[in-house]
Amino acid sequence: MSQEEYRNEERRPAQHRSAGHGGKRAAPSHPEGERRPAPRRRRKKRLGAWGVLLYIIFVLGISAILAGVGWMWANDVLALNKAPLTATVQVEEGDTVSDVADKLKEAGLIEYKMVFKMFCALTHVSGQAGEEDAKITPGTYQLDTDMDYRALVSSMGSSSASRMVTTVTIPEGQTEAQIFQLLEEKGVSTVEQLEDTAANYDFNFSFLKGVLPLGDAKRLEGYLFPDTYEFYMGEDPVSVLNKMILRFDEIFTEQMRADIQASGHTINDAVIIASMIEKEAKKADFAKVSAVFHNRLDQGMLLQSDPTVHYVTGERRMALRQSDLAVDSPYNTYKVSGLPVGPICNPSPEAINAALYPDESYVAEKYLYFCSKDPSTGELHFSRTLEEHERAVAIYAPLWKAYDEERGM
Repeated sequence: MSQEEYRNEERRPAQHRSAGHGGKRAAPSHPEGERRPAPRRRRKKRLGAWGVLLYIIFVLGISAILAGVGWMWANDVLALNKAPLTATVQVEEGDTVSDVADKLKEAGLIEYKMVFKMFCALTHVSGQAGEEDAKITPGTYQLDTDMDYRALVSSMGSSSASRMVTTVTIPEGQTEAQIFQLLEEKGVSTVEQLEDTAANYDFNFSFLKGVLPLGDAKRLEGYLFPDTYEFYMGEDPVSVLNKMILRFDEIFTEQMRADIQASGHTINDAVIIASMIEKEAKKADFAKVSAVFHNRLDQGMLLQSDPTVHYVTGERRMALRQSDLAVDSPYNTYKVSGLPVGPICNPSPEAINAALYPDESYVAEKYLYFCSKDPSTGELHFSRTLEEHERAVAIYAPLWKAYDEERGM
């Protein structure tokens, strides 16, 4: 290269020079003489007057709706502006807060079940009715729309004045099954609950130690004392049965207990005998019938008490059939020696007293038999010997058959 060529090469623009040994040239980033365009700025959209107005209306509308809902909820929680209404609500064993909310809504006492459940959650009302720590107790309650949520919950507690009470009179001589049916009809408890409790709950009374074992629904037969009681509707079955057993414990005096012990018998023996006396006779003859039973026991004779067969068959025939006499049961005293396995009813205090203190003259004169003279009056005929008894049966048996026929038996 000549010196002139060298100078010309020096004066060339840099972009026309070789980029290196590869012989490629760098392309210009922009065409010569052309500027890069400046980025456009986006214009912010501004709400017009109508947009602002609509936004304000929307916010106010939502606020009004929320305020209205809140006001309606508050009215329900605080029992404001409600029409007067009184309703009866039955809370069952095991009911949850959700179950109670359904019943209150159905009765017209609350409007919003969800709000009631939220209130219960915030005030720690939970669990199932009947559980130890539950604030809501099984029962029947009289509630009204003047009660706010707090009052409704407290009114369904165990000590509530709103809990409905019913008076029940247990007739003398009824069986456990009849008593349970009566209690169910009065709304105190159900037959199923009472039977389950009678069979499986271990009541803490010493005289129950000799009765039928746990698991047998008839183990309380004889100890449900006939009297007039006040029960809560829907009351805990343990409480219901305990009231009647406690009453039995109260009437059985210390003197009676001492006399039973001295006789070599147990309280259970006395109750079994009393239950048969109750079913065999009217009160005027209780002590005489007791004397016959005691005399037969002392001589090792079968008691042959018709009501023990009635207890098994469920039919009260005056003239027993051979099939009745042959029924296989530990209650059938035509087959079982000594006392039946348990009481056959819940006897009166007079029958219990007669079982403990039989007629001394009938004991001394060794009366061993009796039979019905007139089924319509309950009058009895007593005999000392079998021959006397058979003569009496021959006389009165036609009356028994006629009595059964009149009742379709």
